[in-house]
Amino acid sequence: MNEDPTANAGQRAVAESIERGGGDAGGLTVTDLLAMVTRKEPEPEAAPADAPVPHGVPDAEGLAAAIAEAAGRYLPEGRLAPDADFFDAGGSSVHAVELAAELERDLGVELDLDDVFADARPIGLARRWLETAGDAANLALPAPAPVSVPVAVPAPRPAVVASPSTTAASARQDDLDQILADLALADRLPFVRRPEPVAPRRILLTGATGFLGGHMLLDLLRHSDAHVYCLVRAADLAAATARLGESLRRHLLPWNVEIRRRVTVLPGDIRSPRLGLSDELWHTLTEELDSVVGVAAAVDFLRGYRSLRGSNVIGALTLAELAATGRPKPLHHISSIAVFNEVGITSLGEDDPLAHVDRLVAGYDQSKWAAEVALRRARDHGLVVSALRPGGIGGHSRTGAHNPQDLSSGLIAAFGRFRTVPAFRHLNVAPVDWVSRAAVAVVCEPDAWGFDYNLTGVPQTLDDVVRDMAFGGMHVRVQDWEEWRTDTLARLEAEPVPELTFLTRVLNSPTALKLCEATLTGPAAEGTRTAALVEALGLPPAARYDARAQLKTFEQLAGDGLARLPHKDDQPYLWFSETTEGGVRPVDGSTGGTPCSMALTLSLASMYQLVRERRLDVTGTVDCPAAHPEPLTVVRGDVWVRPEEGIPQSHGLKHQLLRYRLQLRDVEGELWWLEGHKYARARRDLWRQTRALTVELGREGEPAAFTGEVVVPADSYVRDQVDGIRVAPHLTAQEKRAAKLTWLAWFGVEMGRGLLGPFARAGADLLDLRRTTNPTEHRR
Repeated sequence: MNEDPTANAGQRAVAESIERGGGDAGGLTVTDLLAMVTRKEPEPEAAPADAPVPHGVPDAEGLAAAIAEAAGRYLPEGRLAPDADFFDAGGSSVHAVELAAELERDLGVELDLDDVFADARPIGLARRWLETAGDAANLALPAPAPVSVPVAVPAPRPAVVASPSTTAASARQDDLDQILADLALADRLPFVRRPEPVAPRRILLTGATGFLGGHMLLDLLRHSDAHVYCLVRAADLAAATARLGESLRRHLLPWNVEIRRRVTVLPGDIRSPRLGLSDELWHTLTEELDSVVGVAAAVDFLRGYRSLRGSNVIGALTLAELAATGRPKPLHHISSIAVFNEVGITSLGEDDPLAHVDRLVAGYDQSKWAAEVALRRARDHGLVVSALRPGGIGGHSRTGAHNPQDLSSGLIAAFGRFRTVPAFRHLNVAPVDWVSRAAVAVVCEPDAWGFDYNLTGVPQTLDDVVRDMAFGGMHVRVQDWEEWRTDTLARLEAEPVPELTFLTRVLNSPTALKLCEATLTGPAAEGTRTAALVEALGLPPAARYDARAQLKTFEQLAGDGLARLPHKDDQPYLWFSETTEGGVRPVDGSTGGTPCSMALTLSLASMYQLVRERRLDVTGTVDCPAAHPEPLTVVRGDVWVRPEEGIPQSHGLKHQLLRYRLQLRDVEGELWWLEGHKYARARRDLWRQTRALTVELGREGEPAAFTGEVVVPADSYVRDQVDGIRVAPHLTAQEKRAAKLTWLAWFGVEMGRGLLGPFARAGADLLDLRRTTNPTEHRR
């Protein structure tokens, strides 16, 4: 190909300008460099006329145009430039699958999904396929388009027909070259003095429409007086505002007048030069902002580095430029524990070395690594950068809001749905409410700026997860990773779950599997600095994301079709017998008392049932000759433990311990009802109070006909309700012991609290110093 002297002269001028860092030619800012990415390159020389081509496509550019035309049909705008990323333009994972099928059917271009996710630009797909296509060995392909003019990168290797392994190695080297080129962009940032160490009053927040970003927005408003500017990707202000409100409501967060008063929505795009803002607005923000918080990121474990770099790396550098321009501002960057996702890494401390980038396989890991390392270079220019690294972000511990497309949610949903767990070392997962609160604490506390924080909470071990799921009634079987993956894929194929389609793709992707392997075999993350900050500010310390913290989230997952909660029709988790003896009499007092007894079985479908409903299921019979000569059978029965949570009845000295509600059927098919109560009173007979049950009995739809009291015999109480506890046979001996101890500990504590309540109330009444004024004192 003949060289263009004019073009070469222009490139030399640019290079000399970069070397001087300014001078007569003037320096180039990061924005200038980013703008160059979109410049149209010279038309490449056409391939020889006799080169073999697929379906008449003459060269890589022609094939790229054909792929772009096909891809455009899956995008909102209906078109895609050959050098634009399919996913950045609005394509989804589902669209990618459909596109790959169409390319094979209509163009004869066979691409693995990993190829599509690795580099979703039509030009990249065209080159990838032509490199491996045997009939295209003699094609003269143009060199890959440089992403940034000022960065010197190795000369492109000549195109050759390569085996898949050689092609993969070549693509991997290209990604590493691109990473190094992107890191160099940080060297173009201006030098800056430290910002004033005062709490921010005007904050730019990106990613507010995301799961973590939305929670951080509300925490910033709750725990500071700041006004927040939210950058939202949308065509105009109305669309941006509507998108923000919709996303907050989807995550069960408020969007009301008071929030809107303190929020300014800015339509823009983290991937665009100067965030897609006008020059005037950009310069206004550089002078008026006090802080920049970057949460926005493309979170996709299937896409390659080139597909993610625009959002995750270039976007972070653009925020760094905003923070370093005009008034100095700190930059708080939401990174990820994925920067350590190297298989075999030994420690995940806040100041430990990051992974070796050449050992990171997934594009997401590489992009988060590149962004954090680039921002470390920015620190050398004086920019104050805080790197905040969440691990898995679990659901909200109180509202249950969760991100259904998050890998942690997908894995936890699969654990609960299929009752199997892959063997792993640690899960570094924390609830979103804690992650958000800790991150906002860093933003609002000047003494915390400029450090690295692991916002990973308390790591969970395999034993923790198995025990928690057993507590929730979801007893799981542990499998090795490959067995679990194969089994889960088979189940998802046999009974597809639309909400877990993304998990199927992850488990089918060799690249994503490496990420999973690194995550599941890695060590526990350490957050010493984070814990110290939380303690110093008096915030709630990190707690393990256990069964109780996941309770609401599991309910939400079940509602979304991602999980299945235990049901009373399932095999009981734990059960025991209860027999009572006593008598009843007619409510109208027309005759004397008659004997009445009950032979019941009380059971739990799961410990989740206790935590959520404080309820036991009941089966059995009631023998009451006064009502019917034959025993009545329990059709449905429930027992609630301390149903009013200790709220007193009858002048404050009578507290409910248990409440029974049974629906009964006689041999003729007629329905009856029975209501029973165990009460705690401030008396000495505590042992009898736990056994005595006041009952009322009547026909369905009619008032009570009989009332009385039945009592659990003292000699059968321990025999049946302690020693006689039975546990599901499929549990191991250790799990059976744990189930019994958990139930007895929970029930014992509840009964203790219930029995103590009346005595505490009576004592409070005795010590009450308030006195009713007597008439004589009033007259004086």
